[in-house]
Amino acid sequence: MIVDDQPAFREAARDLLAARGYEVVAEAGSAQGATAAVERHAPHGVLLDVRLGADDGVAVCSALASARPELAVVLTSDGCPEDPHELIARSGARGVVLKSRLRATDLGQYWPRCN
Repeated sequence: MIVDDQPAFREAARDLLAARGYEVVAEAGSAQGATAAVERHAPHGVLLDVRLGADDGVAVCSALASARPELAVVLTSDGCPEDPHELIARSGARGVVLKSRLRATDLGQYWPRCN
């Protein structure tokens, strides 16, 4: 699942994930949409923007990780606002990836491939 307030990024991420063998089961552009989509679609992993428009992506990650500890959330950002290790520890994320490095990142370290 992809959660980002920018439709263009969601489209690019969807194409990238599909090309790598991941099935994108849902997208959301807000905290409320993310929570509803996780409940409805039960994804194995979530690519979640740290700066989610008016919403706080880190708070969304914390809530998702608390509710579903098995859910592998990877935070994305244009620029990490703090130490990635601290952000992971505080949010329950599996990792943090800069959006500019997404194409070069082996997401298999966070998520199993679907096929």
